[in-house]
Amino acid sequence: MRRILLMFLAFGLSIQAYSQTDSLILKNKDLIIGEIKSMDRGVLTIETDYSDSDFKITWDGISQIFSKAKYLITLSNGKRYNGTVNSVDDKTIEIDTYDPENFLSLKRRSNQNTEDIGGGKVQVPIDQVVYLNALDDGFWSRLSANIDLGWSLTKANNLRQFNVRSGLGYLADRWKANSTYNSLRSNQDEVDPVKRTDADFTFNYFLPKDWFLLYNITFLSNTEQLIKLRTGNKVGIGKYLVHTNKTYFGFQTGVNFNNEVYLDDTPSRKTGEAFIGSELNLYDIGDLSLFSQVVAYPSFSESGRFRTDFRLDVKYEFLDDFYVKLGTTMNYDNRPIEGATSLDYIFQTTVGWSL
Repeated sequence: MRRILLMFLAFGLSIQAYSQTDSLILKNKDLIIGEIKSMDRGVLTIETDYSDSDFKITWDGISQIFSKAKYLITLSNGKRYNGTVNSVDDKTIEIDTYDPENFLSLKRRSNQNTEDIGGGKVQVPIDQVVYLNALDDGFWSRLSANIDLGWSLTKANNLRQFNVRSGLGYLADRWKANSTYNSLRSNQDEVDPVKRTDADFTFNYFLPKDWFLLYNITFLSNTEQLIKLRTGNKVGIGKYLVHTNKTYFGFQTGVNFNNEVYLDDTPSRKTGEAFIGSELNLYDIGDLSLFSQVVAYPSFSESGRFRTDFRLDVKYEFLDDFYVKLGTTMNYDNRPIEGATSLDYIFQTTVGWSL
């Protein structure tokens, strides 16, 4: 009986040792052993057997990294690799690359050796790595999601307001897709209800040197500008000018087909537009992060017409994946229909959760 118990114990320890194949040496010389799940926006997540929750470690606090797992890797210069990462010294890591199609096809045949999948070795400074994601984790490790809720009640005039914001994204080897939804409903005695909804879906295909192709569908409805439905179909190209573990900044440009239907009897409008926009994301300012986006639409079809969309979000993470967000969204049109305002904006304070 004792021999059997020892065999089970040895078997369990061997499984644990096999699963805990990754190790980190921090700049304070601490050693952490576990399973690296991902690194994004300057924060690495590692799972260990001796903790109920995953450890989150800033990337600039890591001195060396060693792993046998295969990752999707992105560098600050826009290059993307599939491979393993292991440190050469405190400032350099070596990426052992491979062809992901060969890896997947061999993995489906369990009797094949997935180590013989070709590729080459590349050495890069560790601070140039801006993204890691374990390829063996499957669909859920590449998925991101968030939902924010806000509600207020004011006794004066019985003002009631509810808003919801949400997002869903997926990152593959050479493309990513993101969608957002934002809705506001406000009711007050002796005042017409205020309703506003905006949503979008974006598909980006990555090109060399941090260029990307994009396709974007937008949706807007708001009572302030008497817009029952505004849809846009954007096709264009963009580039990240700055892409590090602290921030990214990029621009995009292309053409947009705009379709508008109104709440009154005004005939609908279909117009062609150019668009040019920029995005700024700061995520290494403690527990705060900031996202800003502005897009301008000069019209081809209506001479002199000009529209602008602006968004600003400031987020504070206070408990694991929970956060408080303060945001504003603005829509400007220098030629609105009669009876509508040229500018519509909202300010929102919400509590949210992210995956």
